[in-house]
Amino acid sequence: MCLIAFDYRPDSRFPLRLVANRDEFHQRPSAPLGPWQETPDIIGGRDLEAGGSWLAVHRRGRFAAVTNVRDPELKVTADAPSRGQLVREALECADLADWLRKLADGDGWRYAGFNLLAGEVGRLWHLHRGRDRLVLDVVTPGVHGLSNAGLNTAWPKLIKARQGVVEALRRGHWPDDALAALADAGRAEDDQLPDTGISLELERMLSAPFIIGEQYGTRAMSWLEWDAERAAIRMGERRFGPGGILQGESEENVVLAR
Repeated sequence: MCLIAFDYRPDSRFPLRLVANRDEFHQRPSAPLGPWQETPDIIGGRDLEAGGSWLAVHRRGRFAAVTNVRDPELKVTADAPSRGQLVREALECADLADWLRKLADGDGWRYAGFNLLAGEVGRLWHLHRGRDRLVLDVVTPGVHGLSNAGLNTAWPKLIKARQGVVEALRRGHWPDDALAALADAGRAEDDQLPDTGISLELERMLSAPFIIGEQYGTRAMSWLEWDAERAAIRMGERRFGPGGILQGESEENVVLAR
């Protein structure tokens, strides 16, 4: 996952509304949004190469999503586990808060750079693993965004995505207005680009909320709405192939265990 924007209101009927784009190589095998075959209480997309996920929920009332941190100078061991496994472990662990604290206390260094967003009823955390930082924070209520840096780092694509969430909530067009912002393939001006240690050409390509490419690009556009009154999570996913061509759509209404 490379771009997430969300509204977190723990005391409201809708404690979490979220949209996200997953950018990945088109050849990497993936399964669409749905219950996992061997663990049907987990619902989400699935990376079939490493077995994890970029965004998924559990019927017990738990959510997790991950983005990569882009930093060529971040050192990683050859046997580092897949960051997608963080999503699965967050959903399946016995005590989410305790598991996150253990990651923050040092276990998180085993992974390549990541942002993990994970939560359950009334609680949402952000864990950041950067080049020299491993920090766990409680997410405060409001509209936030995550890309390939820290929480709310003001990259142009993140600003667009976050504003899309604001407009969708203001106009009452959820999730359509938010998804429209994520579908924006416009690249940032050069003077607005972040400097993450990669080439200028690649910074330009990756600056758009929606990345179009033949080898690499936006593979999935997802949305989520947690309805506390109905004890359910509604999810949707649009899938794209090379050239940004729509390949399919899925929706799930996940009734939570009471």
